[in-house]
Amino acid sequence: METDIRLKNVSFAYKKQPILENISLIIPRKEFACIVGPNGGGKTTLLKLILGLIKPDTGQIQVLGMSPEKARNRMGYMPQYAYLDMNFPATVLDVVLMGCLKNNIFWFSAKDRSRAMDAIDTVGMTSFAQTGFNALSGGQKQRVLIARALCSRPDILLLDEPTANVDHETEENLFSILKALNQNMTILVVSHDLGFVSKYVKTVICVNRRLVIHPTTDVDGTMIKDIYYGDLKMVRHDHRCSEEGHCHD
Repeated sequence: METDIRLKNVSFAYKKQPILENISLIIPRKEFACIVGPNGGGKTTLLKLILGLIKPDTGQIQVLGMSPEKARNRMGYMPQYAYLDMNFPATVLDVVLMGCLKNNIFWFSAKDRSRAMDAIDTVGMTSFAQTGFNALSGGQKQRVLIARALCSRPDILLLDEPTANVDHETEENLFSILKALNQNMTILVVSHDLGFVSKYVKTVICVNRRLVIHPTTDVDGTMIKDIYYGDLKMVRHDHRCSEEGHCHD
């Protein structure tokens, strides 16, 4: 099994306050996993460690067989909050091209523009390429920010709350896009809506300072359908994954 992400005994504290403790995690190639947990439990911190934006206090991290810093150009990232000046006259294409920025070079080649248009097309926003970003709806903005993360054609896509503040239909559309993308890349997505995303993802990573990994298993039932308006996948908390394989409590 090829591995894209590997963390071993990783701990991280912020101002001496423990955020993550002794985390070990293996993410195989083309995994589609959801990271869940309470506010302050360390979900965003886990993504930043994988990206190499922060360094662990202890432990080792490898991404695509190298350090996170060296692998960063092969990862696409959508942060939880988009720090964009809504009054700045940036078009959809301008925003997506930001995903091609690297090494402090602020010049875009024809190849960069072609990749940006491909990413825009992937999320179904081609007709809006020259539209001002601020003129878009919330769901459309989320699509554009996903396109920005896709612009560099990454091997790994990391998304922090990509469906925050969007309606159910938009959420369905966005996760349908991610499911299709998963055929070619590994995807980690932070979400609070486990009931919804569990029908799309293969694995659930529960983070609350420590970490437990659960597979998802198919469950049918009238009550489940009534609550969630369709079939879904549930997390089995008696069934855990580790480096050694599956085990039951």
